[in-house]
Amino acid sequence: MRTRRGACYSCHGAEAASDGPEMHRRKRRKTATEGSLAAVSGPPGCGAVAGDMFEELPDDLVVSILADVAASAGSPADLAGAILTCKRFRQLGQSKVVLARVSSRCLAVRAKSWSDSAHRFLQRCADAGNLDACYLLGMIRFYCLGSRGSGAALMAAAAVGGHREALYSLAVIQFNGSGGSKEDRDLRAGAALCARAASLGHVDALRELGHCLQDGYGVRRSVLDGRRLLIQANARELAAAVTASASLLRATGGGKVSRTGRHSCLLSDFGCRAAAAAAAGEAHAANRFLAEWFAARPLGPPGAAESPAAAQEEDGSGSGSGGLRLCSHGLCGRPETRRHEFRRCSVCGVVNYCSRACQALHWKMAHKAECTPMDRWLDANPNAAAGDAAVAAPAL
Repeated sequence: MRTRRGACYSCHGAEAASDGPEMHRRKRRKTATEGSLAAVSGPPGCGAVAGDMFEELPDDLVVSILADVAASAGSPADLAGAILTCKRFRQLGQSKVVLARVSSRCLAVRAKSWSDSAHRFLQRCADAGNLDACYLLGMIRFYCLGSRGSGAALMAAAAVGGHREALYSLAVIQFNGSGGSKEDRDLRAGAALCARAASLGHVDALRELGHCLQDGYGVRRSVLDGRRLLIQANARELAAAVTASASLLRATGGGKVSRTGRHSCLLSDFGCRAAAAAAAGEAHAANRFLAEWFAARPLGPPGAAESPAAAQEEDGSGSGSGGLRLCSHGLCGRPETRRHEFRRCSVCGVVNYCSRACQALHWKMAHKAECTPMDRWLDANPNAAAGDAAVAAPAL
């Protein structure tokens, strides 16, 4: 039978017939031990073929392949395993073309794994123009490392590139005046950033803009338009929940998922309940990092030694007797940058939120069943809410 190189094997046919079966078996064993040489130089008597074909590939082609691998990587280990394959991959893997396309899942560093090397990797990706890296590193620097200027600049760079999470986070910063004083708040800028993020499909920004229109917060009041945007946010959330439920059903082989007891956040507005994805899977990597970071580290002014959990146990309000507070919506993770930056629930005064979107989400998820009038809280803390703005429970 002839192969693609059948002519090259004709010179062995006579030798094999004359040497007998013993010699044939001996030569096959010798050929097997020298398989690596045969793969490079070809069969004896056929002339030498080209050397290592991998080395003949142009750098542009290898970089393009590595960029596709980085864009589809599901975890940092996937990209590291590809880059550490050989010395050439390690060199070309540092190209800006590759770093600019690293996927968000590959950049999703956890707070417990934070290190200088992770910081440098995110910085290199951000310098290469990776919008996800700009946003994640900007959030970490702004809220966790206290570098407000560089963090805001990184988020602004991502927002200019059309990163919707960065646009919404900058809107929250403008609404609250984060990193500055109460006079630094810019409600009109916050509403404009929310509108831009909502146009790109950010559901929380759409919900925030709806509440702004209903309340006349930074925009001209229009209850009808605000309600319309809130209905759109609910509809998008319903579609996402149905898709997530179908995926979960396929993953579990069609078993019932309602046994978990978790339902999507605001779907009861439509009179239906659909099983939602796991709560941890819904949060963005930046929000998960903030939540994990402040769960293990103290939160408060310089010199404060109490943690958020200890502060909440002390006065029952989560305010921390002079310290800073976290947003009560567990999937947010944003902390205050100054005292009384976030607003309390006007009914119970126990929880506080960085935005109306977080308030609406947490109200349907948990707080609706826990909220009680604040008379008892005011009796115990008559001056605690003196400098605190209040946010009313949503009438959903």
